[in-house]
Amino acid sequence: MGELRGWERLYVGGRWVEASGKGTIDVVNPSTEEVCARVPRGGEADAARAVAAARAAFGPWSQTPSEDRTAVLTAIGEGVAARTSELGAMVTEEMGMPVNLATMIQVGLPVMTFSSIAPLVASFPFEERIGNSLVVREPVGVVAAITPWNYPLHQIAAKVAPALAAGCTVVLKPSELAPSVAFVLAEIVHAAGLPPGVFNLVSGDGPVVGEALVASPDVDMVSFTGSTAVGRLVAAAAAATVKRVSLELGGKSPSLILDDADLPSAVRATVTSAFLNSGQTCSAFTRMLVPRDRLAEAEDLAARAATDYVPGDPFADGTRLGPLVSEAQRDKVRDYIRTAVDEGARLVAGGADQPDGLDRGWFVQATVLSDVRPGTRVEREEVFGPVLAIVAYDTEGEAVAIANDTVYGLHAGVWSADADRAMAVARRLRSGMVEVNGGIFNPLAPWGGCKQSGNGRELGRWGLEEFLEVKSLQF
Repeated sequence: MGELRGWERLYVGGRWVEASGKGTIDVVNPSTEEVCARVPRGGEADAARAVAAARAAFGPWSQTPSEDRTAVLTAIGEGVAARTSELGAMVTEEMGMPVNLATMIQVGLPVMTFSSIAPLVASFPFEERIGNSLVVREPVGVVAAITPWNYPLHQIAAKVAPALAAGCTVVLKPSELAPSVAFVLAEIVHAAGLPPGVFNLVSGDGPVVGEALVASPDVDMVSFTGSTAVGRLVAAAAAATVKRVSLELGGKSPSLILDDADLPSAVRATVTSAFLNSGQTCSAFTRMLVPRDRLAEAEDLAARAATDYVPGDPFADGTRLGPLVSEAQRDKVRDYIRTAVDEGARLVAGGADQPDGLDRGWFVQATVLSDVRPGTRVEREEVFGPVLAIVAYDTEGEAVAIANDTVYGLHAGVWSADADRAMAVARRLRSGMVEVNGGIFNPLAPWGGCKQSGNGRELGRWGLEEFLEVKSLQF
């Protein structure tokens, strides 16, 4: 985009207001290592002011007819759609996803989320008669939405749209690494006529603004997406006020290829998942489990597929692999690759060296590792970079055991020529979501995991339910 963007004010109580926190946050383009945007560095007082505005707005908003709430949300979705190109380019500039994919995924999904709210709410059972009780579902209250940098607008929409539709009010704290889309959304929200205080935006550092929101006794619920390590801190801090917490955290997703599967198709789809968004996707297939007698064939297929992912300028035509979001993230991923080799893994493609021809930017080669043993770091820990680990197995039971032997449980894949067999294996996997023979993403199905991948669900009616309390009235 070229020009330095900047927002000088936060959006609180329906107005753009000065931040009480001192200074600004520089947002750095990971392709050029240059500052591309600046946003206010909000402080604890800003968080408190936003929570107070959300609390004051909650009563009237919660009593607004649901069709009026969804009409405003539909208008917000239309506003996002009208700025698709601008928003897609912002995402590319701030976190590096190739612009064609950013426009389609990073903006297309939020538009879909906002546009799907009206029919979802219209069919939702907010009241249910059970014997001599009327069971009603009511908005939980003030929601603190703390969102990540890897899908910055999508994760905002997945929280804000259903929360507002449920009748909650929201204070949004976006990631400081990719915050600009949140400010554009605030502009769209304001133009759509959302009542003052229903949506509030406070940018700032997690340990300051994020902690203040989580600890606030006037916040009824925290919806957080990010790393498992930070998710633990959020849950612990929220426990002091016994507020509801929804966590969407990390993953170490297995792609389990059975011995009768179409190996070329399964490998190609696994590689695509592993390298999408430079591997910076919590649900990415980062472990590919293959029958030992087909290991060499799988390695060759994966290595050839990896050649399609040449790191480069994410604004250039044909680029499929952009940079990682930060220098720290790049260094961490390179360290994982080196450690994997030290622990006995074998490089099939890529490696830890700087990609050829790229002297600037936080790029990592598309890397495939084989002979990865269960229990090693690269097999167990979330790398969050373009690194695929191939693990060989001997029996179906062993494959399921390896797939389940992780603290995570977000996503998995199963591949077999026998659909019934694939479904049977899918049922044995401890994961919130399972892709069977390449089943496509469904934005109306629940999104979320088990174990240390978090709790709660987003998207569809399950995402709406997260922001509702259940009350029974006996008569």
